Amino acid sequence: MTKITIDGVDYDSDTLSQEALDQLSAVQFVDSKIGQLQSEIAALQTARNAYGQALAAVLPDPQSD
Repeated sequence: MTKITIDGVDYDSDTLSQEALDQLSAVQFVDSKIGQLQSEIAALQTARNAYGQALAAVLPDPQSD
C-alpha cells in the first residue's frame, strides 16, 4: 500500500485502476523528463553566457574607431 497525493487528495495505490496507474506512470515519466530538460537548459544557458563573455572580450573596442 503506497499513498499517492494528487491535487491535494491522498489515494492508496492498491485501490487505483490499472488505467489510473498507467496514467500516473506517464505523468511521472514526463515530470522526470521535464526535470532533465530543465537541467540541460540551465547548463546550456551557462555555456551561452560564457561564450558571450568570451566574444565580448575579443571584439574590437567600438571607441577606437
